Amino acid sequence: MNSRHIPGRRVARAACALGLVWSVAASAHVFPRTQVPAAGATVSPPGEVRINFDGPLEPAFSSLVVDDATGKQVNIAKSGVDAQHQEVMAVALPPLQPGHYTVHWVAVASDGHRTHGNYGFDVK
Repeated sequence: MNSRHIPGRRVARAACALGLVWSVAASAHVFPRTQVPAAGATVSPPGEVRINFDGPLEPAFSSLVVDDATGKQVNIAKSGVDAQHQEVMAVALPPLQPGHYTVHWVAVASDGHRTHGNYGFDVK
């Protein structure tokens, strides 16, 4: 065996291992797949905000909060993860006045990895 090729093999093996670790780590996070109301949408007053994520959520640590244009939280009810579809989280809303609203979400995957974000929609 030629020793000049061994370091190349080690580098190739290390690169493959790193790629595998990266793909496993990346798949551990959950992100929104669909949102209702959708990001940037103008809608009639919705009765709830619902986000469908690309993987199951940890209910105890995942949440949705909806703020009005002044930054005041408008949802009174606590958000929850659907028991039958653990990739879905929703929060009930009171009747909303016309204006801009921001949804803040925190999603913790069932393996403990946390992601978060926000998006806005308008009520006509």
